[in-house]
Amino acid sequence: MIELKNKRVLVVGLGKSGLAAARFLKKRGASVTVSDARPATLIAELPMLLDEGFMVEAGSHGLLTFRRQDLIVVSPGVPMSTPELVQVRALGLHIIGELELGAEFLAGQSIGITGSNGKTTTTTLVGEILAASGRPTLVGGNIGRPVTDLAEESTPDTWSVLEVSSFQLETVETFKPRIALVLNITPDHLDRHGSFEAYAAAKARITEFQTADDFLVLNAEDVKTQMVAAKTKAQIYWFSAKRQIKQGAFAHGESIFFIPKEGAKPEPIMPVAEIPLAGAHNVENVLAAITAAKLAGVETATIRSAVAAFKAVEHRLEFVRELDGVRYYNDSKATNVDATVKAVEAFEGNIWLILGGKDKDSDYATMSALLRERVKTVLTIGSAAEKIEHQLAGVVKIERAETVERAIALVHEAASAGDVVLLAPACASFDQFDNYEHRGRVFKQLVTAL
Repeated sequence: MIELKNKRVLVVGLGKSGLAAARFLKKRGASVTVSDARPATLIAELPMLLDEGFMVEAGSHGLLTFRRQDLIVVSPGVPMSTPELVQVRALGLHIIGELELGAEFLAGQSIGITGSNGKTTTTTLVGEILAASGRPTLVGGNIGRPVTDLAEESTPDTWSVLEVSSFQLETVETFKPRIALVLNITPDHLDRHGSFEAYAAAKARITEFQTADDFLVLNAEDVKTQMVAAKTKAQIYWFSAKRQIKQGAFAHGESIFFIPKEGAKPEPIMPVAEIPLAGAHNVENVLAAITAAKLAGVETATIRSAVAAFKAVEHRLEFVRELDGVRYYNDSKATNVDATVKAVEAFEGNIWLILGGKDKDSDYATMSALLRERVKTVLTIGSAAEKIEHQLAGVVKIERAETVERAIALVHEAASAGDVVLLAPACASFDQFDNYEHRGRVFKQLVTAL
């Protein structure tokens, strides 16, 4: 376990996880400095941090500040390519992320869930299933509460269900979930990782430190996810919405089954029709969650009732309202092309699709055939609008809306009964919003006000 008392520790980045890490470190006796490239006027927590006795560097990162530390803890939003981090890493300074820090002190057992899409829904569902079984359960990581917050509450009996991102996995050194899930790997965050191969390699690190006593759950229908199997020492379980697999969960006909070990008889779990979430991708998410829950020892009846009672997570294909026969859906969490494809596939057609935001070096042309088949009009917003319009020219009718407000006004005037208005932007939100949650809330407020 990392020794923190009287150590000089720098926390880089003052997002939610950075603030949690700073307080966690200070409570354990470390001398903590926090550094954020934002101007001091944009750091709302600055007065509070100074009152609590933290040393604060704002407006830029100072190389001397970095070199004076015994340990550096990096927030997920700070790239490891940041010049100061590159230089001190070359000098041999110890650099970890908030996930690694929290996991070092996390008591009990953990379930780590990663993937390009579906992480939040699956993480939330696994947490609800385990809680329904009576197990002490904590949920957090890349959603909700940072891991260092969870570490404060964890006990030897706790199950911690963690959503983990590629950004968090870049800096792990010992993180070893008892059960790891890789839901899918499709192009995302290429602006940060530089290539799809580097992004996929970061995802695969979730199993890097697992042993033969641990479990790895993989998507049998995702080629890149299948390749993670070659990189693990853990016991591999699969899930598939299309065919029976050797061990794990699968859908066959109208039912879901689980095979506890190769050669065993499939155990019926529940009818597919009881899944309360729209979209074929959510069947996969449920299959993954069922596999994790069974490996954690949860009874079938508990799993079935918890899945049936599950409500869609906010900003994930969330139904907002129906007005004059037009249905409005908020999928602001669709921040990459593959997520948008899954959202569009959840509807048969007559879709008004709101696309755009901050580009992540994505290829929007890969959606052409699907959009031609199901989408009436694409309304573009944000800084990626011109690129989207260029790549989808001639595929589907496109209108430049610029903003979500303008998009809602256009569609409210033009859509007719039976149409679907879908916010599934395929882009990050940071050009016009604080985050995808902010974007989703604005969309819902505008729709509710119609």
